[in-house]
Amino acid sequence: MAKLEQEASRRRTFAIISHPDAGKTTLTEKLLLLGGAIRSAGSVKSRKSKKFATSDWMELEKQRGISVTSSVMQFVYDDYKINILDTPGHQDFSEDTYRTLMAVDSVVMIIDAAKGVEAQTLKLFKVCRDRGIPIFTFINKLDRQGKEPLELFEELEEVLGIQTCPVNYPIGMGQSFRGVYDRFKKEIELYDDKREQTLIPADSLETVRERLVQVADEATIDQLEEELLLLEEAGNPFNAEAVKAGKQTLVFFGSAISSFGVPTFLKHFLELAPGPAGRETSKGHVDPADETFSGFIFKIQANMNPAHRDRIAFLRICSGKYEKGMETWLDRTGKPVKLAQPQQFFADSRENVEDAYPGDIVGIYDPGLYQIGDTLCATKDTFNFGKLPTFPPEHFSKVRAKTAMKQKHFIKGIEQLAQEGAVQIYKTERYEEYILGVVGQLQFDVFKYRMEAEYNVDLDIQPMSFHLARWLLNDEIPREALRSTTNMVVHDSQDRPVILFENEFGLNWFMQKNPDIKLAESVI
Repeated sequence: MAKLEQEASRRRTFAIISHPDAGKTTLTEKLLLLGGAIRSAGSVKSRKSKKFATSDWMELEKQRGISVTSSVMQFVYDDYKINILDTPGHQDFSEDTYRTLMAVDSVVMIIDAAKGVEAQTLKLFKVCRDRGIPIFTFINKLDRQGKEPLELFEELEEVLGIQTCPVNYPIGMGQSFRGVYDRFKKEIELYDDKREQTLIPADSLETVRERLVQVADEATIDQLEEELLLLEEAGNPFNAEAVKAGKQTLVFFGSAISSFGVPTFLKHFLELAPGPAGRETSKGHVDPADETFSGFIFKIQANMNPAHRDRIAFLRICSGKYEKGMETWLDRTGKPVKLAQPQQFFADSRENVEDAYPGDIVGIYDPGLYQIGDTLCATKDTFNFGKLPTFPPEHFSKVRAKTAMKQKHFIKGIEQLAQEGAVQIYKTERYEEYILGVVGQLQFDVFKYRMEAEYNVDLDIQPMSFHLARWLLNDEIPREALRSTTNMVVHDSQDRPVILFENEFGLNWFMQKNPDIKLAESVI
């Protein structure tokens, strides 16, 4: 096997998604702990002790105890090079999550055993399904009372429309929880308060019963035996191709907070999850083993290092070998770009790297050159991987600096933060006032905090009544059609006209009155 192909096959690049409070950041911490990347796991809820989750690097995340931006963490475990992208669970930051999902090869979906499939989980799952991303499910909090396993399988299949295939199965739940039975490896993993992993071979149901008699009550053992038989007879058999196509999810049970089931999950996942796959481009299919380097930018983050006020573009490598100082071409402009000082990340920590391979995520210094979705190629005959998804804002506010002396810093700040893709900036036609558009209301708080902390600008934010933005596609706009108290004409960062509407009723009324005007939810 060639060096490039060998290195690509070692990579596992995945995102962890869930509804808030399902245990996403906790599971991430335990995986990092397993890989030796950290010495102790921080809890997002342990703010009083000043001990925080590794992936929550932004000061605001530590204060609020939530993840508000995607983090990249990389480490080596059992000869696999692992790239974890921890994403925000809160729906107000879903746009960051959606774009991050474009950069991964598989997804770990965490389900709270007591709550089952929740709203945000469903939204994120649909994005994965539309892209055919392989999904691995970790049902968490088995040490608490929750829904019956068969009920959870039924919910996953009916609500999400995906086949389930449990790799392991819980022995009891809550107070009666005694561990899991690994259906693939035919062994029992006992739940231990001391957090020591105890594995017991059990290649038949008779042996399972014999091994559990000393630790579980008869009712628990009977239920396990009955449900394992039911799975063998009526459950979905493991189908590697269906998993790869995102049509079947392998299901694991455990408790992230106690680390139970996490080592087993990671070992199974690394064996069963796909490495980097080929991707379609504007000029055909590109395979990871192709010698010509290519990659795309899925995230831009300003001020990760407050001391230097730098901007980092996160680049997903899709083919070829990335080498420090290499010359590439930016497809959008056709101009050459030299990639100096590539860095790999561990949340906000970073280190320089000499090379990287397909599946890896590297950070490159951005002097204001890159945009989200840009493709870089090591050839003048460039191509692109297509545009990343964008979503129309649903909340709008006028924003200005409280102090006129800070106007220069204000403009620099809003332009840089808008380039990250989480917020959109518009200008009014007459007075060139700035309007901020966001997908989720909480983004206003993050924007205000970051402007104060990173640019030393205090903001005055005035909420507006608009909830819809539509781009005008007509070459000539009849001005009389736009005179209304229920809509407003503004211009986006590329000076394209946009109409803001208060609601769907106002939009529909406008379209009925002006059938010749063409509107779009977003433009590329």
